[in-house]
Amino acid sequence: MLFEYLLRRFSLLLFMVFTLTVFTFSLSYMFPGELLSNVTGQVNPTYDQTQALTQKYHLNDSILIQYLAFLERILHGDWGLSLSSGQPVFEHVVKLFPATLELCIYALGVAILFGIPGGIIASAYHKRWPEKIINSLSLLGFSVPIFWLALLLIMVFCLGLGLFPMSGRIGLLYEVEPITHFILIDIVLQGFPYEGLAFVDALHHMALPTVVLAMYPTTVLIRFTRDSMLDVLEQNYIKTARAKGLNRRQLIMHHALRNALLPVIKQIGLQFSTLITLAMITEIIFSWPGVGRWLIDSIYQRDYPAIQGGLLAVSMFVILANMLAEFSHTLFDPLSRNQAHGKV
Repeated sequence: MLFEYLLRRFSLLLFMVFTLTVFTFSLSYMFPGELLSNVTGQVNPTYDQTQALTQKYHLNDSILIQYLAFLERILHGDWGLSLSSGQPVFEHVVKLFPATLELCIYALGVAILFGIPGGIIASAYHKRWPEKIINSLSLLGFSVPIFWLALLLIMVFCLGLGLFPMSGRIGLLYEVEPITHFILIDIVLQGFPYEGLAFVDALHHMALPTVVLAMYPTTVLIRFTRDSMLDVLEQNYIKTARAKGLNRRQLIMHHALRNALLPVIKQIGLQFSTLITLAMITEIIFSWPGVGRWLIDSIYQRDYPAIQGGLLAVSMFVILANMLAEFSHTLFDPLSRNQAHGKV
């Protein structure tokens, strides 16, 4: 049963990857300009360079051969050159994507830390004032656009109170050699004398972007956890436990919580993929040097190889995150393997 499920999921993954690569490959033909420049990132090559690049990228061959050559280049990290910087696109992705991933991981951690307990408290005090307050706050957080929230926090905590920096990952006084490209990990690995100060400074730079990015998934997890918990509390085995004299706290902590969190686990993974897209706006406002800001800048600069590579990297990560979330859900809830395909 598990093997059949994994086979179906893997087949779906292959189909989505195939569709994504076909679309990414087609962008070279849909972008304006010369095909050679769109594919390679080479601007105004000489005649000899043109002949060599045409042969290397199989531009005179059939579309199928070009697509297969494109897949081979993708697997070998040859994503072309950026038109704006002249550097390999793959190097930009490797250098910038960890910054986006780091921000999303911390934002998701904040969302889990406040979202799940908030939903549990709201369900424990159903139709009472704590639930009304939590629901009102979650509705407010869900409705506020993240760009407006980001600007508001900058005005209050950066320009007004001066408690947090407005942009960047770390102050200019600290020079951190990139090892993993995760700023906090790199600071620890450096081991320089002012490691503590640099670590605190990096946390200060990360605080506001993390709060802004965590707002949406926090509200979603609050409402999702609350609804799931209330649904479980209406099950017959919970009513039986209540009839035996267990109070509401015992019902939630010892009987309802584990089953209520099963659908929340899948939702956590889905929210992580959502954070990748929301990070683009956050990175622009806070000048966070991540792949989202780089991709938006590439669009403004009409850097077609960078756009192609950035879309491929972000989309591939979203697909893998969603698949991992669903797989994690099935590990904790084996019944979902059958329910998802109409079996009983």
